[in-house]
Amino acid sequence: MESSNPEGDGLPPPPPIIPPNVVPIVAEEKSLDLIKKPSTPKRVPMTRPGIGSKGQRIPLLTNHFKVAVNKSDGYFFHYSIAMLYEDGTPVDGKGIGRKVLDKVKETYGSELEHKEFAYDGEKSLFTVGPLPRNRLDFLVVLDDISSTRRTGSPGGSSNPGESAGDMKRVKKQFQSKTLKVQVNFATKIPMQAIVNALRGQDSEHFQEAVRVLDIILRQNAAKQGCLLVRQSFFHNNPRNFAELGAGVLGCRGFHSSFRATQGGLSLNMDVSTTMIVKPGPVLNFLMENQNVKTPYQIDWIKAKRMLKNLRITTYSSKMEYKITGLTDKPCKEQRFFLKTKKGQDGDGEEITVSNYFAEYKHLPVRDSADFPCINVGKPKSPSYFPLELCNLVSLQRYTKALSSLQRASLVEKSRQKPQERMSVLRDALKTSKYDADLMLRSSGISIGADFVQVEGRVLSAPKLKVGDGQDFFPRNGRWNFNNKKLIQPVKIERWAICNFSARCDTRYLVNNMLKCGEMKGIVINDPFFVFEENNQNRRDPAPVRVDKMIEYIKSKLPGPPQLLLCILPERKNSDIYGPWKRRNLSELGIVTQCIAPAKLNDQYITNVLLKINAKLGGMNSLLQVEHSPSIPLVSKCPTLILGMDVSHGSPGRSDVPSIAAVVSSRNWPLISRYRAAVRTQSPKVEMIASLFKPVSDKEDAGIIRELLLDFYATSNSRKPDQIIIFRDGVSESQFNQVLNLELDQIIQACKFLDESWSPKFMVIVAQKNHHTKFFQTNSTENVPAGTIIDNKVCHPKNNDFYLCSHAGMIGTTRPTHYHVLYDELGFSADDLQELVHSLSYVYQRSTTAISVVAPICYAHLAAAQISQFIKFDDMSETSSSHGGGVTVAGGVAVPELPRLHANVINSMFFC
Repeated sequence: MESSNPEGDGLPPPPPIIPPNVVPIVAEEKSLDLIKKPSTPKRVPMTRPGIGSKGQRIPLLTNHFKVAVNKSDGYFFHYSIAMLYEDGTPVDGKGIGRKVLDKVKETYGSELEHKEFAYDGEKSLFTVGPLPRNRLDFLVVLDDISSTRRTGSPGGSSNPGESAGDMKRVKKQFQSKTLKVQVNFATKIPMQAIVNALRGQDSEHFQEAVRVLDIILRQNAAKQGCLLVRQSFFHNNPRNFAELGAGVLGCRGFHSSFRATQGGLSLNMDVSTTMIVKPGPVLNFLMENQNVKTPYQIDWIKAKRMLKNLRITTYSSKMEYKITGLTDKPCKEQRFFLKTKKGQDGDGEEITVSNYFAEYKHLPVRDSADFPCINVGKPKSPSYFPLELCNLVSLQRYTKALSSLQRASLVEKSRQKPQERMSVLRDALKTSKYDADLMLRSSGISIGADFVQVEGRVLSAPKLKVGDGQDFFPRNGRWNFNNKKLIQPVKIERWAICNFSARCDTRYLVNNMLKCGEMKGIVINDPFFVFEENNQNRRDPAPVRVDKMIEYIKSKLPGPPQLLLCILPERKNSDIYGPWKRRNLSELGIVTQCIAPAKLNDQYITNVLLKINAKLGGMNSLLQVEHSPSIPLVSKCPTLILGMDVSHGSPGRSDVPSIAAVVSSRNWPLISRYRAAVRTQSPKVEMIASLFKPVSDKEDAGIIRELLLDFYATSNSRKPDQIIIFRDGVSESQFNQVLNLELDQIIQACKFLDESWSPKFMVIVAQKNHHTKFFQTNSTENVPAGTIIDNKVCHPKNNDFYLCSHAGMIGTTRPTHYHVLYDELGFSADDLQELVHSLSYVYQRSTTAISVVAPICYAHLAAAQISQFIKFDDMSETSSSHGGGVTVAGGVAVPELPRLHANVINSMFFC
């Protein structure tokens, strides 16, 4: 070991460490900076003005465990780690780092003063107190590295397809390898930061200090052989696996992270599920993945895509490799040059892979001689194995999009009743053995064994107004329209049915629709015609089938109908849905309702009628307080409510544009009627780029202007004095961007319309993607609908609360975590919580309270429906042939969505 002090050797200072809560701004967001911003000071999330008091109090438990912080005067020391081979080449390959650091600790324990450390698996190492020197250099010899450098094929000299030089190097490399490890001091983090943050004081180092504690948890799980997915850990235990179909397994593990709360530091533990590739023979996996019965039916182009970068072990060498590709030729024809052991360079023979394994390895290739070989090498030095000798390693994440069947299976198999979840979490805490973790101990951290107790409050359900002046009280978040009429039913006079070869008794459907409609107050005339698809068209591509159906409709109907009821043959993912919606909503301006009925009962038909009524401009129910109107602050002066969300393509699809959707309330003082505006933007960009989009001195093509003009037109020519923004899908690290980048755009859009107009703003973020759950202390059931928690486990300083507005009927209720970032309106805690709760009851598609405010739900729906207009799977990254032009933001060209027809643009088409 060598050691040196950087102060005397002229080395540059270490690179600055980016705090984990700072998100680099990507190109598209940078382009927002080009828009001139008002010179306002930077906004930060507001502090909590007080807690609520309304509602019936209820004792609850939560999946947080109390953490005692027994050390506050020390420092975490952060060191950067570099690992190099002897020739100076950096070591790559995940998983090696932990082996190397373990070897360093084992070999140089005394030089490290036997200090415990936390290593993040990559380039950062943390200790409590300093190491002996600011810079340390170690040499370690590691046996059996199962990841390679120049050759991707660590199989020793027996591997086919390698040159003699490659063989020698690989063989030597896998007998043993000398590595150089450099440890350089980067910075130190005061432990006092944790204590300060828990007192509600601003603490710039808090996130970094808690990140160290979270890294200790990850290291603890890594030592137990877990798959690590951020702060979720998955053991290799088949009892935790569930079949999802197509060679994919659901794998149950647990999430574990530290949180700062009003009650102090806590450990948040929750059950977590990820998807993994089914371990075992590669051929079996491919047949299951492609749903074929024999290997001869496998599509090898798909197989190549699916297998790339997965890890395998082989019967011949028992070592682990990463798949780099498949051969074009079958195993019995794929040749390579085999050098003789003692011959000169160039001595040897050409041999096929199957003959090589039969002759030299005594492993005759029986089942896969006709199929490609797996290649685990690099382009210039391939290394081949017959498929039948390869097994997929366990705990490999499956990151592609799940089919609707797989998703349904995952939900069904991963749900747990509250008591079962509590039991699993108690066991997970015990098996984690955090109390024995030496690094946690040296950090002064000890974790309690009991669920934290909190007090919740159950808010009363808001009173609803239905037809004939009746009032109605929902019970436990549910109601129905039995013997009741809708508050604003529509009249459906001109409509038709289009049946795309679905098995459906249309006469029975029509009779029931007329009967159910009459009971709800909807007057429905007989349909003009039932258009049955010609059987010859069934095998045509979906867009062609849609075009033919629309030509058929045009030839028969005297004019555009109010509604087309479309019967689809498949319940989920019908190819017809996207082209059908696009033609009707974008080109023809006709409201359309798609159904794929499994059973045609009154309940099903009534639910369909609720959607149709909302789409055609009716209302099913209203809140009594908006009908009166008497909503605190909102009813007193014109108030616009926005719901904002960005939907991204499936993981691994960096070419699919993200879809930004904003819905806005209309017809003030109502808060139940909405309209949507949707745009594409660069893939995976979370900040909405087109809220304000000036294209000239007088023209703004942004989303907000469109919605403001609609509000003005539907609210007696009143501009909103107050704008309440509900934002979904952002993490805490992005709050400042929402408050500054996005809110600035909205303010600029207002000023662009009228320089003298200064509405007041409120910004609320809704998060569903968190791990806090609540349990009743005296019942095995889920918490009641309307349960709100704003104490003990909320942020020590910021204004947030948890709300379970819906009745959790299956599994364990997931509360929505609302963060009130900004409030110029001056809401009291009770009034705001009641408003948020009430907005869960204005969702026109169902007769239940939903789990998140309706504007956010509608934004999801609008994005999902309009994204079907462009079949992104078929397009290249810059293709614009599918829809009106290309928009370039931040240098990435994305296709623009076709605009909605004027007849439907203001409707609740997304319902």
